[in-house]
Amino acid sequence: MNISFHNTQSGQKEVFEPLDPQRVTVYACGPTVYNYVHIGNGRPAVVFDVLFRLLSLLYPQVAYVRNVTDIDDKINRAALENGEPIAALADRYTAAYREDIDALGVLPPTVEPRATHHIAEIIAMIEVLIEKDHAYEADGHVLFDVRSDPAYGSLSHRSLEDMLDGARVEIAPYKRDPKDFVLWKPSTSELPGWESPWGRGRPGWHIECSAMIQKHLGPVIDIHGGGSDLTFPHHENEAAQSRCVHNADFVRYWLHNGMLTMGQEKMSKSVGNVVTIKELRERYSGEILRYALLSGQYRSQLAWSGDLLLQAQSSLDRLYGALREAPDSDTALDYRDAPIAAFPSTVVEVLCDDLNTPQALAALHQIAGEMHRTEDAQERKKLREQMLAGGWLLGLLTENAEAYFKGSADLAADDIERMIEARNQARQDKDYAGADAIRDELLSRGIELEDSREGTRWKVLVSRPDQPD
Repeated sequence: MNISFHNTQSGQKEVFEPLDPQRVTVYACGPTVYNYVHIGNGRPAVVFDVLFRLLSLLYPQVAYVRNVTDIDDKINRAALENGEPIAALADRYTAAYREDIDALGVLPPTVEPRATHHIAEIIAMIEVLIEKDHAYEADGHVLFDVRSDPAYGSLSHRSLEDMLDGARVEIAPYKRDPKDFVLWKPSTSELPGWESPWGRGRPGWHIECSAMIQKHLGPVIDIHGGGSDLTFPHHENEAAQSRCVHNADFVRYWLHNGMLTMGQEKMSKSVGNVVTIKELRERYSGEILRYALLSGQYRSQLAWSGDLLLQAQSSLDRLYGALREAPDSDTALDYRDAPIAAFPSTVVEVLCDDLNTPQALAALHQIAGEMHRTEDAQERKKLREQMLAGGWLLGLLTENAEAYFKGSADLAADDIERMIEARNQARQDKDYAGADAIRDELLSRGIELEDSREGTRWKVLVSRPDQPD
């Protein structure tokens, strides 16, 4: 089955042809760990998790690397302001990041390297760049010579003259050209540093990813992913460094996800319009957050709002509602090892078309509709297994249906059931006002009742009447 991706390098959708069909290589930029990550940082984690799952279904081996940047000026500043060791702060927020994306249903990558564990590889790569006249030492710094790479700008489609805008470059007297970027810089005594041929110092941001990719995946990889805000300068600089070291383009397909917006602006810590995953998890399940992130095509901007989250919950309610009405499967498939025939073709095909997650979600809802319409128990069971397999590809529908609807209620389940029994008795006694009072009391506590021929069920609401978004 062919897979097609929109390649940022070419600006076109291309059929994916891995360098080695037995081992697909993927790298995605992870977090810089100086604070809790916002939900915008969750989008690439979720998007490239779906990519990882899809590729694992279609190829024998997928080597997926997602890094952690644990040495950075933002980390240094945050630690100094807090009065804590820099490494301790980085470790704390690395653990917090893992907890957040675990809650979003993100599978662990094959390797999760940290920049500080690759100083030797970084120094070795810088030495090669100096030897090939693509880098130079100046005033204790080592800088990449942008004009030494004729292909510089080919990823972001910018000319050298257009590159200063938005590049966050440091205009310094020791640079030959303002666009030259730092590979190594000196460290003062209070900052982390390592001995190098250029004195005690620390690496620049861009060289870290190039060195980690080379070590864990090789000189040329199939796919490099990240947010579209990283296209320039970060990925452009990565591409230049690695190209000049290896005399070849080191990424065959560049994939970039669009940004989340709050109102009219990109979600950004610098703007101050962010909401962290940690904060959102206090009110919404990780699965609702994940569904919301997948509801837009990954390359497009996605407007983040309370309405989007309520729509995600309502959509998940419909899917889990279909599962709740279907008989349990006799066998529990391990979907990581399941054959492709176990997955619904309607989900697989649209994911193979540039990870079209909105259409994949629509395909799950179509299966749910078929489950509701069929009277055949065996057919419903088959559709249930297809839905669960398709859900696994998207990282959804991992809970027991009854557990999903009951969620994390303020009231104990036994207390809720007793109140439902009291309501049922009141209805039998024709005390409709009393029955309505019990229903309203439960609703005020975030518990919604659903009456059916089979009895009364209940579920926990995400947004309560007394707590609007």
